[in-house]
Amino acid sequence: MAHASYLDWEGDVKYMKHLLQPGANPHRVIQSIHNLKILDPPLASTSTTLFDIKFDNGRRQIPCFEVDDVTETLLRNLIAYKQLTYDVLRKHFNEFVVFMDYLIDSDKYVNVLRRKGIISNQLGEVNQIEEGRKVDHSIDINERIDEMFEDLDNSSIKSCTIFKVNVWLRESNPDAYTPKIVSIGPYHKKNTQLGLMKMYKLLYLRRFLKRNERLDVKSYISELEKVKEKVLKCYEDIEKLGNDSHEFCEMLVFDGCFVVEFIRECCGIYQEGEDKIINVNHSYIFRDLMLLENQLPFFVLNKLHLMTKKDGELPLAILVNTFFTFFVNWPKMTLESFGETEYCNVENIKHLLHVVHIFSCHGNPMKNSTDYLTSPTVMPNATELSEAGVSYAKVRNMTSLFDIKFENGLMSIPYFLVVDGTETLLRNLIAYEQQSCDVYPSYFSDYATFMDHLIDSDKDVNLLCQKGIIENWIGEDKEVASLFNKIGKGVTTYSNFYYKEEIKKAIEYREKPWNRMKANLMRNYFSSPWVGASTVAAIILLILTTIQTILTFTGPIKK
Repeated sequence: MAHASYLDWEGDVKYMKHLLQPGANPHRVIQSIHNLKILDPPLASTSTTLFDIKFDNGRRQIPCFEVDDVTETLLRNLIAYKQLTYDVLRKHFNEFVVFMDYLIDSDKYVNVLRRKGIISNQLGEVNQIEEGRKVDHSIDINERIDEMFEDLDNSSIKSCTIFKVNVWLRESNPDAYTPKIVSIGPYHKKNTQLGLMKMYKLLYLRRFLKRNERLDVKSYISELEKVKEKVLKCYEDIEKLGNDSHEFCEMLVFDGCFVVEFIRECCGIYQEGEDKIINVNHSYIFRDLMLLENQLPFFVLNKLHLMTKKDGELPLAILVNTFFTFFVNWPKMTLESFGETEYCNVENIKHLLHVVHIFSCHGNPMKNSTDYLTSPTVMPNATELSEAGVSYAKVRNMTSLFDIKFENGLMSIPYFLVVDGTETLLRNLIAYEQQSCDVYPSYFSDYATFMDHLIDSDKDVNLLCQKGIIENWIGEDKEVASLFNKIGKGVTTYSNFYYKEEIKKAIEYREKPWNRMKANLMRNYFSSPWVGASTVAAIILLILTTIQTILTFTGPIKK
């Protein structure tokens, strides 16, 4: 049903709505003629035009309208003509029908209008007018719902792998999901601030084309047009992306060639004598290539790579792993270990960020807990645990970022370097996990939640820095604390929380009185070698004094 704001009689409708009695349904502009304070003179108007409907001081004037066997057919075709003709500015028949639809709810309202001389019923039964209106609405709503179902079947809701980050995650730091240098894919291609990279994309495209001179740009566009529908279904709002097939595929070639060639360049795969194309810090480009909203499907990149791949050149996924480790100090997956995973089949890889997720999470043991309750909502922070006797140690020979363990009062945590791009990378990996239904366990989400528990303030960061667990390259410790405190906002954890046992053990250890007493003793009397030596000396002196006192009293007795 059209909105009243599009009618010629918008002001009249608002005024009639104002006159509705209490209890009327607020979702209809005019619920009932009986609710209106309409008095004589009669409502019928002597106007010469059907559309001359007026409302003034409680009096509604409507031209007389005769309803016969051909009325519906005539109105429907006039409405269709106006709906399908772009140069018809005012759609009078459409608005007239919508207005009468507001006015008539049942046959009793037809009777009121007939008695006032407004409707002349030549159909027979009075309720045929109302029944016709109901049938029209039934057909109309069914058609609309069927269209919605058809759109749903054609949508990317099931196949979407490149998401727009949801509001819950985005609101605490929107910039972490937005490219600063280069736009890849359709989501940010209209960002005018990123237009300067177009020249660099052309330079990388030229280098890309030299790798296989038998193919030109048109050849690559033709190849990608074959998979265009598959590509579109990887994105949300696909109806807004694929209006121009050639332009969309051209974007895939420009952006895809840039990504493939940039990765090759970082891995040293370019001809001798050639220089690097981009002189800016490559970490800025890397940052943008790791954004969830700034991705191309991996099968597009892999297709472009295979079409220009030289003999002996490594698979693109392995190049991405090498490329990634240039910028992030996390454990690296070897070629052999990659071949052992299900992802050695590139059809299982979604995009570059997914490749990074695979390499970062591969090899972590699954934890089968019999406790299906959710993880504790509050774990003591690092300082509180330390005061309860918990000690910290950096994991040696680190093979995984997520290998956090708690045993007998010792919490072992892998080394973690915090640099300017750390928050952006973590946030996008978390967003990928949070918005993918097939990612299990959600390692980065659970890691961020655990660290958010462990770190409350700069004191906690300082403690972990002293133990060599965190290395801070971004400034003050409070900035690192803020990073972990904010990054957990909007993150959902589930009953299979990866660090549930570690949190449970840490809480149980802290709650034992003897552990707190022992920690207090160590903190107050053995906090340093000098304090410890003084304490031992005092104890020895106390023992000697006690012995001397005893001998003083027992000596005379023996005599």
